[in-house]
Amino acid sequence: MTPGFRFRPSVLAARERLATGREKLHRQHLSGAPGIQLCAHVTDLLDAVVLDIYESVLADLDEDGPRGLNDAVVLVAFGGYGRRDASPFSDVDLMLLHTPATTNRISALSRRLVVDLSDVGFDLGFNVRTIAQACQLSMKDPVVFTSLVESRFLAGNSNLFDKFQSRFRWKTKRRIGSLIHSIEESRRSERRKYGETVYQLEPNVKRSRGGLRDIQLLRWIGFARYGEREPEVLQLIGMLSKNDQNRLRSAMGFLLRLRNELHFHAGHSYDVLDKGEQLRLSKLFGYEGDEGVLPVERFMQDYFRYTVDVRDVVTNFVAAARLPKRMARWFGPLLSHRVEGDFRVGPNQIAATQRGLKKVCGDPSQVLRLMDLANLYDKWIDAPTWNAIRDSMASSRDFEISDDSRRRFLSVLSQPARLGDLLRRLHELRVLEKLIPGLARTRGLLQFNEYHRYTVDEHCLRSVERATEFLNNQGPLGQAYRSLKRKRTLHLALLLHDLGKGYVEDHSEVGRRIAVAVSKHLKLHDREAEKLEFLVRHHLMMSHLAFRRDTSDESLVVQFAVDVGTPDLLKMLYVLTCADLAAVGPGVLNNWKVEVLTELYHRTMNHLAGETPSFTDHYILQRRRDKLRNIFAQHKNVDWFHRQIDVLPTAYLHETRSATISEQLERLRDIEQKEVAIWAEYVPETNVTQYTVGTLEHLTPGIFYKLTGALTSQGLKILSAQIHTLAEGLVLDRFFVFDPDYKGQPPEERLLDVQQKLEHSLLDPHLKSPSFRSTWNESGSSITKVARFPTRVRVDNSTSEQFTILDVFTHDRMGLLYVITRALFEVQVSVSIAKIGTYVDQVVDVFYVTDRAGQKITDERRIEEIKIKLLDAIDDG
Repeated sequence: MTPGFRFRPSVLAARERLATGREKLHRQHLSGAPGIQLCAHVTDLLDAVVLDIYESVLADLDEDGPRGLNDAVVLVAFGGYGRRDASPFSDVDLMLLHTPATTNRISALSRRLVVDLSDVGFDLGFNVRTIAQACQLSMKDPVVFTSLVESRFLAGNSNLFDKFQSRFRWKTKRRIGSLIHSIEESRRSERRKYGETVYQLEPNVKRSRGGLRDIQLLRWIGFARYGEREPEVLQLIGMLSKNDQNRLRSAMGFLLRLRNELHFHAGHSYDVLDKGEQLRLSKLFGYEGDEGVLPVERFMQDYFRYTVDVRDVVTNFVAAARLPKRMARWFGPLLSHRVEGDFRVGPNQIAATQRGLKKVCGDPSQVLRLMDLANLYDKWIDAPTWNAIRDSMASSRDFEISDDSRRRFLSVLSQPARLGDLLRRLHELRVLEKLIPGLARTRGLLQFNEYHRYTVDEHCLRSVERATEFLNNQGPLGQAYRSLKRKRTLHLALLLHDLGKGYVEDHSEVGRRIAVAVSKHLKLHDREAEKLEFLVRHHLMMSHLAFRRDTSDESLVVQFAVDVGTPDLLKMLYVLTCADLAAVGPGVLNNWKVEVLTELYHRTMNHLAGETPSFTDHYILQRRRDKLRNIFAQHKNVDWFHRQIDVLPTAYLHETRSATISEQLERLRDIEQKEVAIWAEYVPETNVTQYTVGTLEHLTPGIFYKLTGALTSQGLKILSAQIHTLAEGLVLDRFFVFDPDYKGQPPEERLLDVQQKLEHSLLDPHLKSPSFRSTWNESGSSITKVARFPTRVRVDNSTSEQFTILDVFTHDRMGLLYVITRALFEVQVSVSIAKIGTYVDQVVDVFYVTDRAGQKITDERRIEEIKIKLLDAIDDG
């Protein structure tokens, strides 16, 4: 505000009225006022303030008396304000509607309204239009259309408002099909930005899937299709069931109360349910937990329950409201055929006949029969059939699962075509939890540890969906999935694998018991039951071995093969591991991880297929060493090269081409003069860049942590690292990194710049500690990190004969690896292998270490000293 500025008396009075009104409403909210009721009171307050300003402006401007200008225009509330569900700090959206003849007279009125209402403190949306302009624009822009669906008369000429409403409805009826399509597409676009699934870690109460915007979507589609927007009216005219109307109203009450609290606490419009708010609200609303489930998880379980209700009701309402395409209306009946007497299969959908509808309504066995056919023919279940099933099943949850239901469910699980969609539908009907004991407890259960982006039930369903998508994968993953003769065992294991979450006990062991119970419940044969139990109990085995252990140690691969036992079970575990990772969140299963898992899969399969891979691997490695010896046979320093070739690490020989190794050895031969040799190679198959650094062991202390700091300071994400000590004091360090600054291959100047930073980190005697980037989320605010568990360090001295293995579990941040490796250097520990695993924003970093003499660390006091050093360094960092 500029010095000397004074608000008009009317504005000062309005500001006071608004502030006093909000304080009163806040007290009502804290006393437990229902969300819908409070929003209505907020709207009443806004109406009073807006009308005070409107009348004051008219009195100042209208030369024709109090009714002159007022009779020529109409003030219209639209959007959320028009809908009467405004939260305490919602936007105030207004339209000044007028006739063409009054265009010149209302400019002063509109300018003054905008200034005064803004001075009151509103976040104002304001436009001035004629009826023709408003209607024309609404037919072109779905955002304008949906806003004007919620139009509400405030002041002015009511006849003009009625004329606008009539014209708006008439134009809507003429464009039903295109309007519904554009409204849906606009909402899909919004969901892509704010969350396509209900199960967001930090959902937007208004805009994420299942939020308030989806309730509004039902209103907009209802108006476009049936001419009615209110759920109560849609229910009366038979377009919405009474049960669905009640579910929507309950969800709306919960979400509005939640949004009101977010607004009051922030003091401005705020709709994101971030982790800090989740903790605060669960305490404020009195949620309680138990040994396995936190209060905040109970709170989020309720949030997801309500938003799932919204998603399901709105999805089915919209599907039923869509107009069939003209060609489908004309030729659909001609192209369909009857199946089993009760169903008709068309070009795109399967529908129940009148006789079939009587059978499927209320009978889970017949519903599963329909689903089995939908999966077999790869068709959608049409909306009228599905809505009839939903309504009938909603009236009674007390049904038994028959042997016929079990048999049909196993048949559905056998085919991948529509499996994901069908399982979601069974989950919506609450039939799935009758077939899968243990699933009901995980409905909407969010583990508050950032490992998973979704709730337990959603993650399990997504795991199945990701697996079925491998059907079209042209690589080894797709080949393994397609070759499975009995896919239902894999699909069932994916449904069960995380159902043990939420207990104090290890979830894999709880899951094993659930698998045993499900096998009995579904009456599986003993052999299939054993496979299912193994897959659920050991669903983390392959990822643990691939990403946290050195699989160049052949004994680990042999033991893994022994534990798995059969090629068929290995295929299932391979696909399950990839599907599980893919379902954690977008981008978690990247090409690099697929390649690492695939290599382990192939090597293990060699054992299980009856070959002698230990001999084969030894033979292959020996051939590679011989090939390298031949390359340098005529070199003047042949003895030096032979000594280096004899000690080349197994992993390096396995993963690096002979031509590359020979080139690098040539450059290492001259290392004493240049001190450092660095290579960068981009691997397009995995979108990973490999940086290889050769240097002398005595060049500088702390080589590994300095290189780590240099890479991380450039914003690179280190996936794994290997530290090889060769003959005559040579060190060869390899880093596999992902560069988030570039899609695909980084440019040559980027690779050169990183190489210079690496060299500088080793040669500069006055090197300062590196600085790291800050990380931000998409909305631009710093990411809230709330750890359920503290940082943990575990020591494994049994897996490797040569190394002590340190597993570090903590939250991710830029520079974390540098902090850890520097701490290990300071505590006089040598790192030979590092594997970096990141899941959403948590990491499991694994280090194969020895003491400075190259020996395993077995002294318990020494181990405890290392653990304390790591924990202190991570917490301080």
